[in-house]
Amino acid sequence: MVTIISSTNRPGSSTLKVAKYYHKKLAEKSAGVQLLSLEQLPPNILITDLYGKRSPEFQVIQDIIDASEKFIFVIPEYNGSFPGALKVFIDACSFPYSFYDKKAALVGVSSGKYGNIRGIDHFTGVCHYVHLNIMPLKLHIANIKTELNEQGDLFKEDTVKFTDEQIDKFIKY
Repeated sequence: MVTIISSTNRPGSSTLKVAKYYHKKLAEKSAGVQLLSLEQLPPNILITDLYGKRSPEFQVIQDIIDASEKFIFVIPEYNGSFPGALKVFIDACSFPYSFYDKKAALVGVSSGKYGNIRGIDHFTGVCHYVHLNIMPLKLHIANIKTELNEQGDLFKEDTVKFTDEQIDKFIKY
């Protein structure tokens, strides 16, 4: 099972639109894909699901992570890095079993011109610590508001070409 993670809890985010695009494209080419948005995190996760505690709400998410063999993280830039909600999510997941020796692809998005290069690098360090194997081809989609059409799909030729390449390589990874 492949799980695509929209790595912010911000409602109505461009990150979720990109994650849905990846879900649609991957589902066309491969079976067994699902989408997890960090909007689904329990609102009191800091109290209920860290340090070995487990709420019934987060257990549903933990079960999704446990059943997944691969992940695609779509990660927006927050203050020059990745969202705190993503770090809390990783911290709440069972360590080391949740991500140990599984595989992932990373996609950075930003409204600026660098596509969250720094945040993807920071998150790669976290992934290495939890033994999550990262595919070398990482994408950085800059100026995200100009990359999505009215249907929420990526439409610029170069971006579509590179996302298709990443998806194809990820299927084989």
